[in-house]
Amino acid sequence: MLSCLVSKFPRVMVPNVRRAISVQSILHGSQEAKEAGDEEVQHHSRLIARGKYLHGIEIHRVKPDSVKGYKKAAERYFTGLRDDPELRIKLSGNFEAIVGEQDTFYHVLEYENHSGVDNAWKRDPGSEHEKARDALLPFLRSRVCFLADFSPHEEGGIFELRAYQLNPGALLEWEATWRRGIEARKKLVQPVGAWYAQVGRLHQVYHLWQYPNLETRKEMRENAWQVDGWADTVHKTSQLARSMDSIILTPLPFSPLK
Repeated sequence: MLSCLVSKFPRVMVPNVRRAISVQSILHGSQEAKEAGDEEVQHHSRLIARGKYLHGIEIHRVKPDSVKGYKKAAERYFTGLRDDPELRIKLSGNFEAIVGEQDTFYHVLEYENHSGVDNAWKRDPGSEHEKARDALLPFLRSRVCFLADFSPHEEGGIFELRAYQLNPGALLEWEATWRRGIEARKKLVQPVGAWYAQVGRLHQVYHLWQYPNLETRKEMRENAWQVDGWADTVHKTSQLARSMDSIILTPLPFSPLK
């Protein structure tokens, strides 16, 4: 619930905590996006209104000497949200970074659209979930969260989260380009999720992929260059982004997405 909702209510603050909220995906996955086809220019409000569900993505940067305590506190907090029938929150995935920024954890929660977020806000103050979240704070050195559709599944292996900082005003062109490019990549590997930020640090896009292991990831990325359309997608999107990051993740024991 809601470390992305924390700014709505007064509570103990963590030094240097960063917060951001973003709403909605999707570069692929929703029926509306598929039906849009080659429509290049869309009204911005239509773009951000897709999808039945929103996903809150929380990024926790943990103090290096507090990782074990954090994992226990995080499991208590997130499984508590999952098990509360009044919240109607589902856990989609909970991960630890193994390549990239160390001692960093990523948590994905599913809400029933904006009304689900509203419901979570109303039930948060004074609840056991608020106490469980406050118990996380001593372990953290910073926290970022934002809102954004995929279904939990279990395939094993590793996940790669790719983060792109786009040039201002490039989102629609990025989406149009990626809608074509994603079809090329799907011939080798299915994407797990994709989101963009609407509030907080803007012009950010996130893609989540899953591979059996690092060697398979390497082979699939090399093979992608042989698929028609992929090289052109990389060429065009690289001109729209200011920076790109790749983080390799492993699921935590209580993560539904594995």
